[in-house]
Amino acid sequence: MRPIKSLTALATLCFATLLSLTLAVPAQAAGPVYVALGDSYSAGNGAGNYDSNSGSCHRSFSAYPYLWKNAHAPSAFADTSCSGAVTTDVTNSQLGPLNSSTTLVSLTIGGNDAGFSDVMTTCVTGSDTDCVNRVNQAESYAQNTLPARLDATYNAIRAKAPNAKVVVLGYPHVYTLGVFCVGLSDTKHRKIDEAADVLDNVIAGRAAAHGFVFGDVRSTFNGHELCSGDDWLHSLVISPSWESYHPTATGHASGYYPVLNAKSRPAS
Repeated sequence: MRPIKSLTALATLCFATLLSLTLAVPAQAAGPVYVALGDSYSAGNGAGNYDSNSGSCHRSFSAYPYLWKNAHAPSAFADTSCSGAVTTDVTNSQLGPLNSSTTLVSLTIGGNDAGFSDVMTTCVTGSDTDCVNRVNQAESYAQNTLPARLDATYNAIRAKAPNAKVVVLGYPHVYTLGVFCVGLSDTKHRKIDEAADVLDNVIAGRAAAHGFVFGDVRSTFNGHELCSGDDWLHSLVISPSWESYHPTATGHASGYYPVLNAKSRPAS
């Protein structure tokens, strides 16, 4: 009987040793859970390579959310961004994938609330005075009405994704200033870029107030705006017209993605 007891004791010892070694190995950390929200600048209008299943949202596989996803292989990924979205669209129809497990959220939003499309239409078809007046209206909206709309959207994101790092990306300047090129006047160029500054400043301020990270893309697009000779944005596009004044695939890869990649890193 002693040999049997010895074998049993040995087996018990081996099992205990194996269990202790197993418990000593640190568990593999789960990959990030990433959700992309926002408007056409998030969706990738102008980047080509569109997802046929996204319909009129015109989501592109070459847009910055997919570039981040492909580079980082998150354990889960969802993109609910959509062309033409305003802040209430994000709140009402884009937050479904968010939950307490979400670790990263990105979005661009606010440009459509301030009337970006109508501003560009007015500046392309109207006089300098028409353009200046319409931009002034957009700037007034951005400064006086948009903050509350951003607050409501940011609050809804935080409520649904309490543990996520939220990166709010801004908008680039559209034109390189002081350089002659065929198209709109220098007055219009300057006024449109001024509007981008006003919009970005408002967005950055509200993002910071909510503990979100603001990603400023004006620096990465510097020297690659329209009229630069190395444009990362589309000018007026006849067909499809919704690509007009949106970043190209290069604009997403070299303008937006590096900013998101840098801002999404954990704090050291």
